[in-house]
Order: sequence, then C-alpha cells, then structure tokens
Amino acid sequence: MAASESPGAMKTIVILGAGIIAVSCAAIFIRLCNDVPSLVIAAFRLGIASLALLAFTALKGDTPWRIARRDMLLCLAAGIFLALHFITWISSLKYTSVASSVVIVTTNPVFVAVFSFFFLKERQPAELISGALLCVAGSSLIALGDGGIAGFAAAGSRALTGDALALAGAVAGSGYIIAGSRVRERIDTVPFITIVFTIAAVILLAVCLALGTPFGGYRPSSYFFMVLLALVPQLIGHTAFMWALGHLRAGMVAVTILGEPVGATILAWFIFGETVGAVQLAGMMLIFAAIVITSRRGAKVPP
Repeated sequence: MAASESPGAMKTIVILGAGIIAVSCAAIFIRLCNDVPSLVIAAFRLGIASLALLAFTALKGDTPWRIARRDMLLCLAAGIFLALHFITWISSLKYTSVASSVVIVTTNPVFVAVFSFFFLKERQPAELISGALLCVAGSSLIALGDGGIAGFAAAGSRALTGDALALAGAVAGSGYIIAGSRVRERIDTVPFITIVFTIAAVILLAVCLALGTPFGGYRPSSYFFMVLLALVPQLIGHTAFMWALGHLRAGMVAVTILGEPVGATILAWFIFGETVGAVQLAGMMLIFAAIVITSRRGAKVPP
C-alpha cells in the first residue's frame, strides 16, 4: 500500500493546521491529569487510540498487519521509540513548565539530522553544525532560566530534571519520525498508525503491569482528559503528521511542529498562569532558529 499522490497545497495546510492545534492541547490535558502517573497517562493515550483504530480497520475489513517483514520491523522500531517518547516527555511535564518542556521536546529536527548523518550515512551541510550548536545553547539557556545558576551547577533542580526528560523525549521522537517516514514511503497512513500505536500501547501496558502501576483510583476528570488526550492530540494530531510524512520531507513536517510550543505556551498562560522569563524566551528563540536552519538542509532524504 503505497502513499498516495501529492495532495494540493490547501489540503496540506488544512491537515497540518488541524494537527498543530490538536497536539498543542496535549500538554494541557496531561497537566490536568496530575494525579495520574506518567506511565498510566501514556498507556491510556496509546491504548484508547489503538483500540479505536483497530475497531475502525476491522469494520472496514482491512488487515493492516499483512505487510512486508522489513516494514514490520520499521513499525516495531517506530512503536518502541513512540513509547519511549511518551514515557519521557509526559514525565517531564511533572517537573518543568509546559513552555520549557514542549519547546525542548520539539528539537527533534536537529536529532533527525544528526541520526541521518550517523546511521543513514547522509552527508550533512554546515546548517547541521550551526543548528546543533544553537540547539545546545538554547537548551542551556532554558535550563539556566528554569534552575538558575546554582540549580544548573548542581543539576539537581526539579525543573532541570524535567528539561532532561523532555530532551530524551526529543531524541526518542526523532527515531519515531525517521522510522515512520521510511515506512510511509510504502504504507498508507491508517495501516501505519494502527500498527505503530498498537505496538506502543502494548509496550506501555506491559511496563505498567511489570511495575505494578495501578490503572484505577484516580479522579473522574483525569479519565475524561486522558480520553481527550487519545482522541485529539493522538488520533487527530499524530495522524495528521504521519499523513504528511508520506508527502513531505521529514524536516518540513518537523518544522510545522514548531506551532505546538507556541499554542501550548499560550494555553498554559491562560489556564495555569504560567509565564516565560527573559532567559527562557531567549533560549526558545535559539532553539526555534536551530530547528528552522537544520530542517531546511539537515533533514533526511525525502521519501
């Protein structure tokens, strides 16, 4: 099942715009489930989304699992990276601000470029080096703004822990994007996300069961927001971006995700009263510049 032919510009804008709005709500919904462990939030998010997709494909009579072995292995890798992405990023929101967490986790275009160089043997231009340096500088400024000089030196600040987890989420998310863009060259959106979301959900469920993390006993409102998390950011947001990976360069798709920290920061300001300091804002601007520069020339080869 190959990706469909190139869509029109307006269709692409509408789908990516819907995806940006949808994923911008993710950090807010997660914060509103603050009595639920990060693992459980991730498991509910992927579990509900995968069940919905499995039901949808069953009603259509599709068999998404009947794909080439090479593609299944890539889907397995994408599912593992997606599970790791949510474990680390959702955990980061327990420690640091929405703005810092979401900005750092969207540094994945830089890591996509780096991984493409080391693992795919793609030659990278000067934009990669300058983008990586800007990303390091921006992340350092955000860490300084979150923890201060003393917190940065001690590396024990609660906010710094959140920043580190968000960075780990960016690395894992980059693996998800690279594996996903490779598979999307040959497989349509719905079969791909059905397989990958299900793999990630099974992994998260297994980890929760192994650790004895309870699935019950939380506020009713938390279950409501976890359902919204699965339906809006996951099914609408991630599906929109995975659809785009079948038609656009991975770097171009990653650039559109820059809309997420903007939307999430605005929502956090309205809902939680979170503000962004001057040092953090400077770091965010450097990271935005790094992502734009790296994505223009440092992304992996187009599908």
